[in-house]
Amino acid sequence: MAKNNLFSNIIYSLIRLALSVEEKPVVLKNPRKFIVIRQHNQFGDLLASVSLFRAIKESFPESELSVVVSPENYYAVTKNEFINRTFLFDKSKLLSLSYLKELKEFLSDSYDAVIVPATVSVSTTSCILSRFVNAKYRIGPASLGGKNNPVNFLFNARINLDWGKHPDAHVSDFSLDIVRPFGMETKDFSSKISFDKSDSEFGRAFILEYLKGNGKKVFGFHVGAGKPPNRWSLDNFASLISLLREKYGAVIYLTGSSSDKAEIDYVRQSLDFEVGLFLNNTIPQLAALIDQSDLFITNDTGVMHVAGTTDTPQVSLFGPTNPFNWAPIGSNKRFIRKSELINDITVEEVLLLCNELLNENNFENEK
Repeated sequence: MAKNNLFSNIIYSLIRLALSVEEKPVVLKNPRKFIVIRQHNQFGDLLASVSLFRAIKESFPESELSVVVSPENYYAVTKNEFINRTFLFDKSKLLSLSYLKELKEFLSDSYDAVIVPATVSVSTTSCILSRFVNAKYRIGPASLGGKNNPVNFLFNARINLDWGKHPDAHVSDFSLDIVRPFGMETKDFSSKISFDKSDSEFGRAFILEYLKGNGKKVFGFHVGAGKPPNRWSLDNFASLISLLREKYGAVIYLTGSSSDKAEIDYVRQSLDFEVGLFLNNTIPQLAALIDQSDLFITNDTGVMHVAGTTDTPQVSLFGPTNPFNWAPIGSNKRFIRKSELINDITVEEVLLLCNELLNENNFENEK
């Protein structure tokens, strides 16, 4: 351990010697171009940054916004209306001269400020990458949650970020702390996925053709999750689906990807009726389908955030994660959390919440 710390200290010292910048006040007068580097977090983290993008554009409507994303999260901002350009930062391509040329050209544009946000962790890669941006000012985390950012010397403005000051603050609110000192703010913390007419038509075709128009209402479910502690019992999902279909006579579909195949197959085999499968589609297509649905129920996972960008009534199921930080925002959005064990949530509790939510939306039993 001591050897690792010594090695890290040597590396950081060399980086400081070569790349450190002067800490100085940031003055933004009629800025034309911003670049945000957000290549290190998962889908949900990047989608929660929409409030940050919105704040930049609302504060400086004439400015252009570029964002550096990763292969793991870029689809969260596909077609996003606040972003003018994106660059896909792929570490596996860094040995390619042509790719390095593209990266250099993107970073070499004349930016007024480069911003490196942080929510659950600080990315050293993002911080170092920001140093190669041609920008007048560099804004990034000095620390996160009381833990020092060892490369904070790469920024002119070094912001202390501490979720502990307001532990139940929503991530979309907390994401703004990196730019609030510079007058960038928004009152709209909602996330947003932009989809176009073709995406809406794709979702509508699925409802009308794949599901063959059976039923007057459409309920969607996402039964998977990347983290096992965030997965509600599949038997519970099957029971809930059966109860909701019996009560409301709705068409049922499941969303997911190839990584959710085992969970989806189990639920399908547990039901005595057919359900639709909406699998391996684009994020805008998924958002468009959910937007045309009457109810969506999901684990705490990336698809939860997709559904959260729509106005569709939604119930999100939480275990170890704080829902006040991460649950979707909106009048039609509800969550349940009993404890850190997601299976402490009962089928009856979810059914009751679904009924209340549907009644609030003037939904009558259709069967």
